Amino acid sequence: MNLRIGYGVDVHQLKSGLPLFIGGIKIPSVTGALGHSDADVLLHAICDALLGAANLRDIGFHFSDKDPKYKGIDSKILLREVLSLIEKKNYRVINIDSTVVLENPKLNPFISEMQVLIASILKIDVDAVSIKATTHEQVDSFGEGKAIKAYAVCLLLNE
Repeated sequence: MNLRIGYGVDVHQLKSGLPLFIGGIKIPSVTGALGHSDADVLLHAICDALLGAANLRDIGFHFSDKDPKYKGIDSKILLREVLSLIEKKNYRVINIDSTVVLENPKLNPFISEMQVLIASILKIDVDAVSIKATTHEQVDSFGEGKAIKAYAVCLLLNE
């Protein structure tokens, strides 16, 4: 039995008029994340944590923002592909712990739905997906509502 820990982080600028996807859910907001894909910071951080734990590099290595086939792609598709990559190395996900840094909108009303969706994609129990939300207390670009950030850690088991 081999346990591996992975860590991921993602950051995107927030711009008026763009959609805001977090944890696979479209969140009502006047600003959205700017990115090549749907710019879902939470799913991107989780992808990087999983890839890192399995020593498979990072999300940009597998899904380049220079490749037009990933333009506007739903990050749930990327997470499914990452799961396939780690499963090929005989890893399975034990748990995810994550934090989203965003001043507004408040994410508490959406966290349960995010947990269910992520657990479903990763084939794990919903209790194995922790999502927390915090602000930057109006400090720096995150606190001023100009950017969004997510952190994720995961535990993988290789049997």
